[in-house]
Amino acid sequence: MMDAVPSAKPVLSNIIIYPFKALDPLPVAGAAVSTGGSLRGDREFVIVDETGSFVNGKRNPRIHMLRSWYDGPAAQLTLQISGGAERHRFSLIYERGLLEEWLSEFLGFRVSVRQNSTSGFPDDTEAFGPTVVSRESLTEVASWFTGLTPDDITRRFRPNLVISGVPPFWEDRLFGEEGTVVEFRIGAVFFKGINPCARCVVPTRAPETSTQYPGFQSHFMNRREESLPPWSARSRFGHFYRLSVNTTIDPLFAGSSLGIGDEVMIVGTRPA
Repeated sequence: MMDAVPSAKPVLSNIIIYPFKALDPLPVAGAAVSTGGSLRGDREFVIVDETGSFVNGKRNPRIHMLRSWYDGPAAQLTLQISGGAERHRFSLIYERGLLEEWLSEFLGFRVSVRQNSTSGFPDDTEAFGPTVVSRESLTEVASWFTGLTPDDITRRFRPNLVISGVPPFWEDRLFGEEGTVVEFRIGAVFFKGINPCARCVVPTRAPETSTQYPGFQSHFMNRREESLPPWSARSRFGHFYRLSVNTTIDPLFAGSSLGIGDEVMIVGTRPA
């Protein structure tokens, strides 16, 4: 997942989408911008309970026990319970009902699957573009925790776009003081950096087992505050359990593509 592109300047080194919200990542070499301003295929599907609430790692740790694989051209999802041998394959076009029955049995309550191919199901409904972080930040954060690697941190924090060739927390340049946005470009696509992304309980758990890392959140917050770079807008941190940048993409760029190796360039800061 962490194959970097060597560079002396900021470049896009990884693109990661999550076809099913809360399930496993899918690294890709390129991604198009959807008409809703997200990455096409990212969080396109979501599992919901009978009240319509998302079934995700925040509320349902058991979801961490599912391993998933995707076959986009065939619109297939393969699921396996961690530690099990059997794999279950479902067509997302023709076997949605069977998938819902299997998930309901696994989770122990009735669920259904919803799809939004326009904008997906983002956590932040205002800054709903892809989240951006640097490889160097992921490496730095991994160094704070015994036994965790940059890949582990990537899986825990679930970013979309990873930038390389920069110092740790360089991505804090992509947001400004309250009331401003930072415009930046990746390849031919223009973004607005909105704010540092507040995190939930999910990064504190091992993605494959839901096992809690003792003291993860408090230790992260202490080290993040100690490591805050001079270019970061400190006023945007009501707390320091934040990593990566929330963004939006101008609808004019729907259909445009991002690719590994694209140059990243800051355009400037302007009022929101």
